[in-house]
Amino acid sequence: MDKKKVCKIPQCGAAADLKQRKIVVGSKQLRKALEKGIVECVFLAENADPALTEPVEEMCRKLHIQITWIPTMAELGRKCGIEVGAAAAAVLNS
Repeated sequence: MDKKKVCKIPQCGAAADLKQRKIVVGSKQLRKALEKGIVECVFLAENADPALTEPVEEMCRKLHIQITWIPTMAELGRKCGIEVGAAAAAVLNS
């Protein structure tokens, strides 16, 4: 399966909108939010360690949550409004 595909869904908006949305950043926090059922959509960095992204990707598949792939961790971190890279982020239900 090609992980480099970009999936966008209207209710999530573009990744550029993450700073204005209620989000969680980081694979550990994202997995907790997925378990609570409060995730609207997920953003994963293509260059992140698969040990971090694969468990999140699997949970998203099971829960039918859309994933948008961002090219780099640095880009995902910037889109989330933080100064370090991020492997994973999610928009939470309002």
